[in-house]
Amino acid sequence: MTSLKLATVFFTVALLFVFVNAEDPYKFFEWNVTYGAIHPVSSAVAQQVIMINGQFPGPDIHAVTNDNLIINVFNNLDEPFLLSWNGILQRRNSWQDGVYGTTCPIPPGKNWTYTLQVKDQIGSFFYYPSLSFHKAAGGFGGIRILSRPRIPVPFPEPAGDHTLLIGDWYNLNHTRLRTILENKKLPNPSDIFINGKKSTPTSNAVTFMAEQGKTYRFRISNVGLQTSLNFRIQGHKMKLVEVEGTHTVQTMYSSLDVHVGQSYSVLVTADQPPSTYYMVVSSRFTTKILTATGHFTYTNSNGQIAGPVPGGPTIQIDWSLNQARSIRTNLTASGPRPNPQGSYHYGLINTTRTIRLQSIAAQVNKKQRYALNSVSFVPADTPLKLADHYKISGVFRLGSISDNPTGGGVYTDTSVMAANFRDFIEIIFENTENVVQSYHIDGYSFFVVGMDGGLWSPSTRAQYNLRDAVARCTVQVYPKSWTAIYVGLDNVGMWNIRSENWVRQYLGQQFYLRVYSPVESIRDEYPIPRNARLCGRATGRHTRPL
Repeated sequence: MTSLKLATVFFTVALLFVFVNAEDPYKFFEWNVTYGAIHPVSSAVAQQVIMINGQFPGPDIHAVTNDNLIINVFNNLDEPFLLSWNGILQRRNSWQDGVYGTTCPIPPGKNWTYTLQVKDQIGSFFYYPSLSFHKAAGGFGGIRILSRPRIPVPFPEPAGDHTLLIGDWYNLNHTRLRTILENKKLPNPSDIFINGKKSTPTSNAVTFMAEQGKTYRFRISNVGLQTSLNFRIQGHKMKLVEVEGTHTVQTMYSSLDVHVGQSYSVLVTADQPPSTYYMVVSSRFTTKILTATGHFTYTNSNGQIAGPVPGGPTIQIDWSLNQARSIRTNLTASGPRPNPQGSYHYGLINTTRTIRLQSIAAQVNKKQRYALNSVSFVPADTPLKLADHYKISGVFRLGSISDNPTGGGVYTDTSVMAANFRDFIEIIFENTENVVQSYHIDGYSFFVVGMDGGLWSPSTRAQYNLRDAVARCTVQVYPKSWTAIYVGLDNVGMWNIRSENWVRQYLGQQFYLRVYSPVESIRDEYPIPRNARLCGRATGRHTRPL
């Protein structure tokens, strides 16, 4: 009788599990990563790029909130490979984060399966290779996460939904760029691309067709190495509707600054006379202005292009700062769940800790390095997440980066900061240099509560937006300026905080935040995956039983 009761309980739990997961479907992908050759417009010589399933850029991922994505990646390159999922929160699952601090790279000729949950997420994101300068050679693609059918979206369904991956382009492959950077500064980019094409006004243009009177969604991501970009469509206004998973107040813009690592969604209505209009991407805050163009072509167009390529902002910092401040959360819209986004009153929560991160550029052993709070990050011989899980000593030490600028000289270390699960903290990014920077936090979305020029001080909190600040995962910091964010540490794991300027990140401007819960529970963090790759000092360890 007891056995029968136990069997009944087991069956009930199993049945409940099936029903609970009935709305969380699985989607399977198989990706082959290879080198391929393309012929850019400005060069007669073919350039080697990283392709996924023979595509450059790689295939888009189309998902719906709460989907489980099973992505089997085959590495057919001649060196290790890792993919990072920019903006995917990886709830309770930093094991799948796709940076070397949390997982081992895929060796040449091998494969590994990523298991990604887009749990309670919507919006526009992208993926890219995260090792060294692979990103300069391609391997990137768009991620779009749609709301579940029963969740209202604060705008009518568009007639088309398009991904625009924009970035700076170098006429050197990733191995050559890496070699250059070991000895001197990276050269300026050669050009700008739109969806992998270095288009000009007359040739090789990326073209999007539009029907008169209809509205289209464009998901724009800056996947470049180091250049802020401005996007605009000739003669058309853009209505901003979403930023990295947050529905925004629907503001009209004639052009939009997109800093490295950032993603935006805009709606564009074909409300002009039938023609072909330029879609323009140009560099910001650079001595030489680089430009790429695409075409927004009406189906009833006569084939003519409507006038010259429209100019855009170039070096105006205040213009960009004011635009950034104007981007706010739509408090009446639903997020991934059927409730208003404004129901989470972040401005009423007391912060328990303030972390000030100051960027520094310096020479260390006669080589260029970049640092945060004087520490220039160097990778360990073992992924930090594995070292933490197996309690391997000597790989890293908690507290190896300070909460505040030290005022001392730059030195190298494998910097890891300790943090407590469920703390609500304030982070200030301080930029003492004359370049625009942008920062990304893996595993989290945060509230951008303030940004301004000059030095940050406690008195500047008086100007924080504590009502409808936009929540996002990548934020810019203007020259000689600061940006403040609030973040709730609700995601246990080892999470990378980094400069999205790839040169600065590669040369040390990053660290890891270890968000720790003393209660080891699958409620807070998933166990190590059975298929986890083990390397470094974790080689030979066991993951967990089948």
